[in-house]
Amino acid sequence: MSISSNLKNGSVTITLGNRFDFTAVEEFRRAYTEHEGRSYVVDFRHTEYMDSSGLGMLLNMKRALKDLKTSIKLTSCRPQVKKVLLISRFETEFSID
Repeated sequence: MSISSNLKNGSVTITLGNRFDFTAVEEFRRAYTEHEGRSYVVDFRHTEYMDSSGLGMLLNMKRALKDLKTSIKLTSCRPQVKKVLLISRFETEFSID
């Protein structure tokens, strides 16, 4: 699993690898705590698989960043990942495109 993050113009972009599951917990947590931004973008362009632990990690991220009043956007979701997000009603918690 390879997750990278970078900060540019106050926005933190987190790029996920092929799988977003329980094996990514620590690496994902480091990715969103490593930088402090006004907004966060989670880029799913390479992600082909996400399970319920991936959903949990996104909720944990939202909880961890809520005091910072930041926005979180989930972007470049492949159809199979977007389907999991929409079935789980994550569009009510996150901006998804």
